[in-house]
This record gives sequence, C-alpha cells and structure tokens, in this order.
Amino acid sequence: MLTNHRSMQTLRIEDFRSTDTDTLVRMWRASFEHGVGIVDPHSLEEQIEYLRTKVMPVHRVRVAKEDESIVGFLASNRESIAQLYVHVQNMGRGIGTQLLRLAQSESSGSLWLFTFAQNVRACRFYEHHGFVAVAHGFEPMWKLNDVKYQWVRREIAA
Repeated sequence: MLTNHRSMQTLRIEDFRSTDTDTLVRMWRASFEHGVGIVDPHSLEEQIEYLRTKVMPVHRVRVAKEDESIVGFLASNRESIAQLYVHVQNMGRGIGTQLLRLAQSESSGSLWLFTFAQNVRACRFYEHHGFVAVAHGFEPMWKLNDVKYQWVRREIAA
C-alpha cells in the first residue's frame, strides 16, 4: 500500500479485475480526451474489446484506487508501457509517478512508450522522469503526430 501524503488518503495499486472494466475504460477515455484534446470516436464497446484483446494479452494491467474509486491505471510489461492514465480530477497528485515507478521497477532495465506529441502534459511528465524522445512519427488511425520515448535505468557505480 502506498500513501499519498498530499491528501492523506491511502492509494492502493492492485491487479485489474474484470468487474472494474467499465469504470476503467470511462476514466481512460476521459483522461485521453483531456490530454490529447480530441473526442475519441470509438464506442465504449470497441475500447473494452481493445483492452481485452490487444492490451491485456501482452501487458499486466493494474489500477490505482482510493477507497473503491479508480484514480489511475497502468498497462505495462518488462519492455514497454502501453497505457498510463490518471483520472483528470487526480492529475498532479503523484499517482502517475507511482504507477511509472512501478513499471520501471519491474522493467528489464529499460522501457519504451508512445504518446501523442500534442499531449504536452504527458510529454513533460515522461521527460521529467528521465524518458528521452528517440523517434517522432505519425499515427495513421488517429491522424496525429506521436513521439516514442525510451527510459534506461542508470547504473550506480560501486
């Protein structure tokens, strides 16, 4: 259990349960739309299917909860972060940092991820945590510029 000192509430990070699907996807959509500044054209059902068939088979999915409310989520494996979102009302409280540190601690020593270039807050967040832009591209489905970031654990000299 991790304690958020700012609000003195207890933040729990736990494995995703299927009973949280709707709540997680709604929070994910709202956070995505807020960060990228567009309305997601996909239906809720399409996004749930994407979570189940594309994200979950190759990533461990965890949710950050305060009481029983989902305030963030992380989908990662030892090489990459597929999704990291924090509920819009909870941004700036360190929840994303705790989720990111969890992914880093479980990594093979490096991680990569993509984010959209226009999600300036996300770009700043990752750069603040040691990620470096290694490629710029264009995501054709969304028709948006994206950035590939990479993080490598620094070895501490003995």
